[in-house]
Amino acid sequence: MDEKQNLYVINPNSSEAVTLGIQAAVAPLESMGRIICLTNPLGPKGIESQAQADQTIPQTLALAAQVEEQATAFVIACFGDPGLHALRDQTAKPVLGIQESAIMTALTLGQRFGIIAILPTSIPRHLRSIGAMGVQSRLAGDRALNLGVADLQDAGKTQERMIQVGRDLIEKDGADVLIMGCAGMARFRLPLEEALGVPVVEPCQAAVAMALPRIPLKQYHKVGDRHA
Repeated sequence: MDEKQNLYVINPNSSEAVTLGIQAAVAPLESMGRIICLTNPLGPKGIESQAQADQTIPQTLALAAQVEEQATAFVIACFGDPGLHALRDQTAKPVLGIQESAIMTALTLGQRFGIIAILPTSIPRHLRSIGAMGVQSRLAGDRALNLGVADLQDAGKTQERMIQVGRDLIEKDGADVLIMGCAGMARFRLPLEEALGVPVVEPCQAAVAMALPRIPLKQYHKVGDRHA
């Protein structure tokens, strides 16, 4: 492993439990590079609306700036990708968002993807990002668990509800691949796949898996920025 390779995964909310879940989810990828997960101490406990997401953007930018010298790439670990384009303006290093990465991954695993959201208030910001990506025709549906980020800590309740919503996305909406629409859902990916029989994309895993190869390949957002 290159000693200079440091991928920083920034959790824009202030939940250490969510950050620990992200770290566990991406652990299988650690052989590809050093992955350092950071928590935004000034963020809300959970990001459940566009307003909350937008409020974290300056904090995420500041946190990234603090580690800019050590970092070789960044991942913004909040579904909806708050601050994604702002951070790409701030740094020449690779910056991936978990929603964008999850959708791109899902497009390679099935024809129509369904998103499991936490709350109905999360869905409009998902749809805005999907519209900006131009992949609306591949979206089967976006359905909410009606559980907040804090509620996801109840594993039994969350898994049962995720299976119900996932089954609706498959049987009613026609999804053949599912995306977990929150960084706090990471531990439920394999049980969900086993219960529903379709591929399930965990967005932090998707983003980290995309980000790490870009470092040795020197793939940057601006062609002129070729850092050693």
